[in-house]
Amino acid sequence: MGITLDTAALLGLFLESLLYGVFLTLYLFMLFILLRKTGIQRRLILPVATLLLCIATAYVIIEFVQALEGFVFKADTISASGYYSNTSPLLVATTALSNTQIILADAIVVWRCYVLNNRSLLVAIPGCIMLLASVVTGCYTVVSLSLAHPLSNLPPADRACIITFGALTMGLSIATTSLNAWRIYRTRCFMPQGFNAAFLPVLVVIIESGTLYSTTILILLITIFIESNDQYVMVEIIPPIVGITFCLIILQVHFDICGNSPAGEPIEVRGTITSPFRERGVRKGFSMERMTMHIIKEPGTIDMI
Repeated sequence: MGITLDTAALLGLFLESLLYGVFLTLYLFMLFILLRKTGIQRRLILPVATLLLCIATAYVIIEFVQALEGFVFKADTISASGYYSNTSPLLVATTALSNTQIILADAIVVWRCYVLNNRSLLVAIPGCIMLLASVVTGCYTVVSLSLAHPLSNLPPADRACIITFGALTMGLSIATTSLNAWRIYRTRCFMPQGFNAAFLPVLVVIIESGTLYSTTILILLITIFIESNDQYVMVEIIPPIVGITFCLIILQVHFDICGNSPAGEPIEVRGTITSPFRERGVRKGFSMERMTMHIIKEPGTIDMI
């Protein structure tokens, strides 16, 4: 038997709070790293990460306000389950915030995949089409929820639009993760280390960039399809998970988890993999001697950020 709406709301708020704490910790760690850098990290990554945190923070605050209204302030006039079964301005606001955060994160993912794959239009055009479709269905979802009283009266077409929005963002995540993993594999498969050099970075990218977020969206779509109240739990944990996934990507690039390229490997191997989130130009710590040694394939170690 499925859980009740009030139980789902409390469970979702509890899990969301835990994941928000994880997101905040990763953000502060990433902030400490990015404030010491210049270039694209400061101009693009830091503002986007901050915006994701602000959206997640606003989402958590509104969820707490909803909980107070449903379980405390309006407890004498309506049950908690009855409160959560009806639409309200707070519900519309949380839906708009969640959809905005998902679309923003998807845009960054598409951009990263585009740059990683040598700015190929074959990657950019389908990605932008899917992103545009996500914007349209996301906006329609917000409007449809604002007109549904109660939520059980949501028309089938509107429910299908919600599922389409989730399917689009999950498909985008899977497609970009697959392309990034394939690009990394092709770049490293000819390295002398063999299996580990080619497949370990691919595994890291898949687990870090795709599995967590895609699995969450998949579970959400299943719960919506079977009309289970568990969908409200999954909806509430999506905003912090989006932020966590974004921070993990940035931290992976900084610590170069997919790297450990041996001495003498061409600099393009490492640069191609991590260039979307690295600074352009000559990095601090490089000397002309070491660059010369690398170009002529003499032994040397490349210091990455």
